Amino acid sequence: MGEPKQVDTQNLEELAGLFPVQSLPYRHSLFPEAVRLDHVHLQWFAAEDEGRTEEPTEHKLRKAREEGRVAKSQDLASSIVLLMVVATIALLGPYYLKTLREMMYHFIRKAGDAGAGFDRTLFQAFLQYFLRLLAPVAVIGLIAAILGNVVQFGFLFSVKPIIPDLNRIVPNVTRYLQRTMFSSEALFNLVKSILKIALIGLIAYLNIKGSMGWILTTMKAPFLASVGGIASLAFRIMAESTIVLLALSVVDYFFQKRQYIESLKMSRQELIEERKTYEGDPLVRSRLRQRMRELMRRTMIQNVPKADVVVTNPTHYAVALEYRRETMEAPMVTAKGQDLIAENIKRVALENGVPIVENKPLARALYTEVEIGDVIPLKFYEAVAAVLKQVYSMQKEKMANG
Repeated sequence: MGEPKQVDTQNLEELAGLFPVQSLPYRHSLFPEAVRLDHVHLQWFAAEDEGRTEEPTEHKLRKAREEGRVAKSQDLASSIVLLMVVATIALLGPYYLKTLREMMYHFIRKAGDAGAGFDRTLFQAFLQYFLRLLAPVAVIGLIAAILGNVVQFGFLFSVKPIIPDLNRIVPNVTRYLQRTMFSSEALFNLVKSILKIALIGLIAYLNIKGSMGWILTTMKAPFLASVGGIASLAFRIMAESTIVLLALSVVDYFFQKRQYIESLKMSRQELIEERKTYEGDPLVRSRLRQRMRELMRRTMIQNVPKADVVVTNPTHYAVALEYRRETMEAPMVTAKGQDLIAENIKRVALENGVPIVENKPLARALYTEVEIGDVIPLKFYEAVAAVLKQVYSMQKEKMANG
């Protein structure tokens, strides 16, 4: 006879606490024919509506991304570009003022010397000043445009959106009108446009009204002071409007993301076909599981020493149960047998110190309803928890007695 197996008491304590009788979702008799539906809402069993009602799978989301279809808001990207350009103008204001002054002095001096024909020198000077004024804003705007898209959906390169598509050239008129005029997206865009105009108009009105006294004095002020004051007022209106547009674009992004998920929703049939394609045909998977059970059945005697308990009939049935909290959601049947096989299982269990507990109805039910390699169903939790508590008590008593 082997030494008594040291049962993993921590596993058993956790399991006993995991399946307390009073905490079960709904009460069962020891071995009910079926799970009771006393507390199940009947709406769960209502027929599915026709159409695309299922959330998109990871595969469909990944495929849409590969095709260049992602959740994005053009308003958010535009607002980030506008914000960065405004910030650039604010930081480089003295540089722009100095460059504009040099350009005006240069062309005023050259105005009297210019002939009637094409002057290459003046054209080169114009290009130089133009690039000096445009380059900082253009570079920052390009970086901001890339950043505005990366923030929304990460780095993505796809040529699929620019490939010619006849459906885009000759669209479905009915569907196009429904989407652009009679949909939640059309209503949202209308409200968004009206709100933009209203808020920008309000910002301009409040700023001009607050500066009206100063504006009336510009007629008597020096030219440069008047220009500087008007430019400062215009810049303040532009900056405040940019912040408001950025806030609205964040709302638009979440709306566009919701619309994107809605557009990728799948019907039940599409979901089934995708699972067949990428997870294999259910019949094939069923055959594979059957082969795995056959292999486990052939080697099940080798699994008995690893079991936490063997439940017996006691003469006709024996079922070995194993539970590891790190890898199992519930106890698993690792071996089972009838008559001679049951005797062999009990013999190996005794030789390896695996506790053997007699429970006739549980042993018979587990043998009949649970295959080797499967975890026990919910309806057996209460009974198995009681058995494991008994094993734990036996182990604790042995440890107390040395």
